[in-house]
Formats: sequence, C-alpha cells, structure tokens
Amino acid sequence: MKVKINNNFLKKINNLIFVTIGILIIVLSIKYNQYSAEKKTLELVKLTKNEYFKETTKFFLDNLKSNFFNISHVIQKGENFNEILKSYKIPQPEIEKIRTQINKFTNLNSLKIGTNLIFTIKKNKKDVEIENITFPVSRTIKIIVKKNFDGTFFAKKIVTKLFKKNILAEGIIENSLYSAAIKKKVHPNIIIEFARIYGFEIDFQRDIRKNDSFQILYETFVDENKDFYETGNIIYASMISQNKEISLYRFEDKKFEGYFNSKGKSIEKALMKTPINGARLSSNFGLRKHPILGFTKMHRGTDFAAPAGTPIIASGTGTIIKAQWCGGGGNCIKIKHNSTYSTVYAHLSKFANGVKYGKKVKQGQIIGYVGSTGLSTGPHLHYEVHINGKQVNSQKLKLPSGKILKGELRKKFEVQKIKINILLSEMVEENS
Repeated sequence: MKVKINNNFLKKINNLIFVTIGILIIVLSIKYNQYSAEKKTLELVKLTKNEYFKETTKFFLDNLKSNFFNISHVIQKGENFNEILKSYKIPQPEIEKIRTQINKFTNLNSLKIGTNLIFTIKKNKKDVEIENITFPVSRTIKIIVKKNFDGTFFAKKIVTKLFKKNILAEGIIENSLYSAAIKKKVHPNIIIEFARIYGFEIDFQRDIRKNDSFQILYETFVDENKDFYETGNIIYASMISQNKEISLYRFEDKKFEGYFNSKGKSIEKALMKTPINGARLSSNFGLRKHPILGFTKMHRGTDFAAPAGTPIIASGTGTIIKAQWCGGGGNCIKIKHNSTYSTVYAHLSKFANGVKYGKKVKQGQIIGYVGSTGLSTGPHLHYEVHINGKQVNSQKLKLPSGKILKGELRKKFEVQKIKINILLSEMVEENS
C-alpha cells in the first residue's frame, strides 16, 4: 500500500530541520568563540528575520487552535439564566449544577437587566462544556463558579474592598465649565452633578463668563491596588460667576440629603433655570411674528436652539401628565410638579425610555431629545412654565427658596460644615 506524502509538508519539515541546525551552529559558535553581547543579539535578530524560520513558526502556530472560548453576555429584558446558557448549547445537567452553586449566594430567579455574564466554554466534537462563569451580584460583589477535574462545580463570592479617596479640583473657566473641569481631570459624573446642583442658581449657557472659577471637593473610591473604581458624592463646591460666589456644603440626615449654603439654606428650588445644556436662547417669551404662520402672536414660552438629539431634562421632580403628539407642538411632554407648578417641553424628536403618562420623574432626569416636530423650522426646544395653569416667563420667574435648616438640624449642619472646612483647608495645603 502506497502512502501519498504532501510535498509542502516535507518541505516545511526540511525547513524546520535546517533552522534547528542553524540554531545549534550559532549557539556553538557563541559558546566557543566568546562572542560579545552585541554579536549574540545580532545573530538572534538575523535568525528571527530568516524566512524559513518565520514560515515554520507560522505553520505550527496556525495549527494550534484552542477549543476554549470566552463569552460576554449582557442580560436583556425577559431573559432568564437557563435560556441564556442554553443559547450557547450548554447541557441542562451542567446548567443545573451551576444554578445550585450560584443560588448559595443569590437568587437567580430575578436577573438584573444589563448585568454582564462572563464565562468560558469548551467545544468538543460532540458537545459543549462550561469551564467557569462570573456572575456579578452588585458593583462590588461577584460570584465565580469553576469546574473541578471530576466534573463537579464549586463557587466562591468575591468582594472588592473599596477605599475612599477625596479629590480637590480647582480651575478657571476659559470657554465652558465642562472643558475646564475635564482639563483638571474631574470625572464626567462629578461635572454633571456639579452642573445639576448649581442649575438652580446659574444658567451655564448664559451666566458664565471667561475667568469665572470653580472649586470641587468630591469622593472617589479605589480598590486594593489603588485603581479607580467609581465616584462618590460632592462634599463641597464653590462657584464664582460674575464676581458672585456661591459655596455649597453637602448635608444629610436620616430623612433627606442635599446641598446648603453657609447659612443652612438649601440651594434646591422647585425648578431649574434651564432644562437643557449646550443650547442657545433663540426666542423669548412675548409677542413675535410666527416663523411659519406668518402673523404676530403671543409666544407663551421660551425657545432654546440646540442640535437634534440633545438631551432634555425635567426641570423639576413631578408626574408626567402628557407624553404624546400635541399638534403644532409636535411630540410634547407636560409635567405636574406640585399643586402650583407644571412645565411643558415641545417639538421633541423622541421621548426617553420609560417616559409615559403617569410616570414619576426626578429633577435633572432625561425625559426626551431635541427635535423639530410639529410647526417648527429647525431643531429646538419650546419650554413653558405654568403657575396655577397660567403660562409665565420662565426666564424672569422668581422661585421660592429651598429648605432652611433649623433647630437640631442646624446644629448638626454647623458641625458638619466645620469638618468640611477643615478637610478643605488640608486638601488645599496638600495641593499647594
């Protein structure tokens, strides 16, 4: 019986033998002729550039295919644990063993949407086996299940220990708060929160001037390796805008938390000054010639021109009492904040996920996106404020001040303020 031998395979084997002999010759030459370190390096470089060596190495690497695969699966709405693993052809007996292990630490019957399952599978000719799986329970806790040599599984809970690290950032605004804060390496989460708490007093599109300044003392959390994990709260903030300084201290009690000025007065009001960032005031409240209808009529709102898709936020906490098509207003939302105040947002391109009639929303929550629906000549937000059902000029609105701390709460606040001031002075000294 004749055996047919692949000529290309013989050629690669011959190449390998040739390269091996070459390596031996080089090693012997180096050993007996006492080459210098530079000459040794030169010979090795020449060897790695050798075409026969490169082709032979590639031949062997191309034929070393692993049957292990790492998979990352983000849990979607309606999915359950069994269905997810079945979709990757994991046998039911293995799924049950893994469930038993994970259920020692948490309940798999209610999966959190967005959780990222990470696991390794081994594909054989006949079936698929799972080698390990990582199941996050929270941001700091995860369960790891691994397979033993005998086919059984064991699980362990990993808790990431976090350490609080306070950060002080100070900067001068040249163009915008965001760019100035990013330049000082302030985390975007902190910038957004800073803009939110000052949004009751400052319009960041119109009130900010060049050379205005900010100071933020905030928390971050790092792991045991001192690697950044997540941001915490803003402890103290100061903003100097147009020579007016507003300093705020974080204070919390069992029933509430918030930001207060040095006199114990809350910064928070019923409504924020503007429900959109990065917009241009394009039309004021009052009489104007309608850009489409062509005649002069009362414009009972304020228009903010912004690129299509720009997020729109709820200017106050409340309940959505309208989220639908509103004729000339296009897609619109109306929020009832309390017995006195309500707001309207019109010409939206679309609503944010979950925004519908009867839904509760929080101040600063994204409710929709800028568009040009209805009677509109371009992308913008038409914004209205109603007081007892009557439309008013939102830009001239004098809102009632927030909570004023009194009695025992004021005493606690004063103690907390002293502690923050001491921490702030220490941080300033460290940074100087």
